[in-house]
Amino acid sequence: MQRLTTAPNLALATLWCDMLTGSGIGCHVQRAFASSIAGEIPPDQSQPELWVDDAAQVEQARALLEAYRHPPMLRWVCAACDELIEGPFEQCWRCGALRPD
Repeated sequence: MQRLTTAPNLALATLWCDMLTGSGIGCHVQRAFASSIAGEIPPDQSQPELWVDDAAQVEQARALLEAYRHPPMLRWVCAACDELIEGPFEQCWRCGALRPD
């Protein structure tokens, strides 16, 4: 096992781990509940960590995590209602139409 990164909170650590696991990379969250002792140890040592099971998949996991953390910014106009959509959204929030390919 090799440490991939730390997460700012347990919710993100679990989400990232689930996304990596769904992509075929074995991943585990360590220090899931260490934040309860943050006053007794340095705060940076109490954050949840993501660990990859196979060290050969660490670079692939880093690339996927980078893609998850920084989705592409899109700018498109909905064909159904002419709403301008900005951000990493694939669906119009006004009418629900999907972004054209």
